[in-house]
Amino acid sequence: MATKVYELIAPCHFGLEAVLKKEILDLGYEIARVEDGKVTFYGDAEAICRANIFLRTTERILLKVGSFRAVTFEELFQGTKALPWEDFIPLDGKFWVKKANSIKSKLFSPSDIQSIMKKAMVERMKKAYGAELIPETGASYPVRVSLYKDIVTVALDTTGDSLHKRGYRKLTSKAPIEETLAAALIMLTPWRKDRIFVDPFCGSGTFPIEAAMIAANMAPGMNRSFLSEDWKQVIPRKCWYEAMDEAQELVDDTVQVDIQGYDIDGDIIKAARANAELAGVGHMIHFQQRPVGQLSHPKKYGFLVTNPPYGERIEEKKNLPALYTQLGERFAALDSWSAFLITSYEDVEKYMGRKADRNRKIYNGMMKTYYYQFLGPKPPKRKMDDEKKEV
Repeated sequence: MATKVYELIAPCHFGLEAVLKKEILDLGYEIARVEDGKVTFYGDAEAICRANIFLRTTERILLKVGSFRAVTFEELFQGTKALPWEDFIPLDGKFWVKKANSIKSKLFSPSDIQSIMKKAMVERMKKAYGAELIPETGASYPVRVSLYKDIVTVALDTTGDSLHKRGYRKLTSKAPIEETLAAALIMLTPWRKDRIFVDPFCGSGTFPIEAAMIAANMAPGMNRSFLSEDWKQVIPRKCWYEAMDEAQELVDDTVQVDIQGYDIDGDIIKAARANAELAGVGHMIHFQQRPVGQLSHPKKYGFLVTNPPYGERIEEKKNLPALYTQLGERFAALDSWSAFLITSYEDVEKYMGRKADRNRKIYNGMMKTYYYQFLGPKPPKRKMDDEKKEV
């Protein structure tokens, strides 16, 4: 029997599509399209499992059911009814339109879109199964719909709880950064596991934990479950077992790393340690209560990757010039280091005392932030040269 190939949609933060595209290609799948905030690719049932378990930078994996044009609610109803819902959802499946968003389209009321589509789905299912009633007592099949310029794209959510919920962050600091965003920002740097990694404002530890998971080749979805594990009609159970086995086999948590996280708040550092233990990387990270004014490291060519305070509240904003000035001074003292900062604060370069080599605009939710990249020199290629001599 030929393997069924689906169109799978992976949403991500605006501005990070290229990172996600590379991840999907590295997993071995063909890209269909890259658009603002999402990457669509082709994959079979196994791909749904592997994408959910291995991708670090997407929020969820959506299985596209179909798309059509609709400018009236009647067209929306008929278009939805024409989709082959019975190919995905069994007679006892529980289904609803969990989320509808509309941009530049005639139909824009999410609640109306949701209720009309649900009615159309019920009609289709009754006819397909020759049933008077749809019991909805079985597995869950949430539907996500997006309307863009009157084109309706309809997909089933295979993930459930967003993929940024890795399962390790039980305790959070005041302004936590999402795990998927942290992973993407690390992957935008030239950092590799043999280089030093320091987050001077580590909060609940997300950056150091994600860095350690990358270094140990630990799949982010290893310690959680996914909604579509119960979709027996679409994904054979063995696909999940095989993908989980593959993830387990790839882990190497004995890798030698220098990953550090500092924060001025001792309770937050305790929380970060607890989160790192839950993630299985507690032994790979050194957490310490330390203010930014004491930031130092004896070695060269390290990386600062951090999410410093934004000063969203007025009273905090007045502390930012001093804080960024201090960070700039400490960074200048770190010989040959690179620094990567995500913040919505626009005067970073002024107080850091140098212009960023690169600056990337990234939307963190609805907030516009900047990813300032201060690049240090590359380390000499010692290892390569030594290996050549040995050969």
